[in-house]
Amino acid sequence: MRLLFLLLSLTLAGTAAAQTQTQQVPQDQDRIKAQQERAVTQPGNNAPVWREVRGGGGPYTTTTVKGRETEVPIQSWGDTWRRIRNGPVMFYGGWLLVLVIAAILGLYMWKGPVKLHEPLSGRKMRRFTAFEMTVHWTTAISFCLLGISGLIMFFGKNVLLPVMGYTLFALLTQLSKNLHNFIAPLFIVSVAAMVIIWLRDNVFRSYDWQWFRRAWAFFLRSEHIPSGRFNGGEKAWFWGGVLLLSIIMSTSGLVLLFPNFDQTRWTMQHAWIWHVIAALLYIGAALGHIYMGTIGVENTYGNMRHGYCDETWAKEHHEIWYREVKSGRREPAGGAVPAGAPHMKEDA
Repeated sequence: MRLLFLLLSLTLAGTAAAQTQTQQVPQDQDRIKAQQERAVTQPGNNAPVWREVRGGGGPYTTTTVKGRETEVPIQSWGDTWRRIRNGPVMFYGGWLLVLVIAAILGLYMWKGPVKLHEPLSGRKMRRFTAFEMTVHWTTAISFCLLGISGLIMFFGKNVLLPVMGYTLFALLTQLSKNLHNFIAPLFIVSVAAMVIIWLRDNVFRSYDWQWFRRAWAFFLRSEHIPSGRFNGGEKAWFWGGVLLLSIIMSTSGLVLLFPNFDQTRWTMQHAWIWHVIAALLYIGAALGHIYMGTIGVENTYGNMRHGYCDETWAKEHHEIWYREVKSGRREPAGGAVPAGAPHMKEDA
């Protein structure tokens, strides 16, 4: 009885398979015939076949290797991503950087740096600790390397390749890619440390809104605007750039840096768009920050270079912080100025 049941089951299975093959053969023959006719009537136009491939149907997506996208031989959104990359992102991103650089150069040539109203006192105040300076410069240097390498990979084909040629450009791009991949984790760790150590000092206070209202006078007239350890502009840079844009760049960058976690191409493409848009905004804002911290405001660069600022500079640019430290309500960064700290010669 069992043997009879087994034979009956095999017979039915064989019949079903034969019917399926019988149905499949005419379909394949019809498809081949249609392709042959189209080759005669419209040579070089095989759109129906590629339409089936793009749609994931037909016999073109059969594979024994299974995965999230193994049956997607053509991903249509890839062409959309390419158009976004080479179109609006490159166009508007490029012009953003050009306009920021032009605005910085124009402001400096027109007004020059923001100057002090009184001469330097020669008395120093501790502005940043050695740890704070280390975190800042680690973040700054890694950011610059990431920015330069990213710009080479993004704009290099249109800007550098015609000048350098294929060989040198290929070497430079390969170096940029490796620098970008290996420096990114250092930037993520250092910027996280920066957020932690300066979070408290960047909380907005009521007096910060006065800085925003009078920011134009600060740049155009060197007007003194009282502020805490960091002014309103620095706090906006902290929350918008150091925190928000860093989060977007870091999370999207990790998706791109580690594709082995089974992300789909769609996920990688969207991560790239978020990453590059955030990076272009970040670079544009960072150019303004670098300008203000170097040549844009007189006697500012030495604060982060040596960790000390002159009392006159502190009183004119960060008066609230200056008075808190002088009155003893707040300790300067790292405590009192230690023996051997750099002092300028007292003015006569």
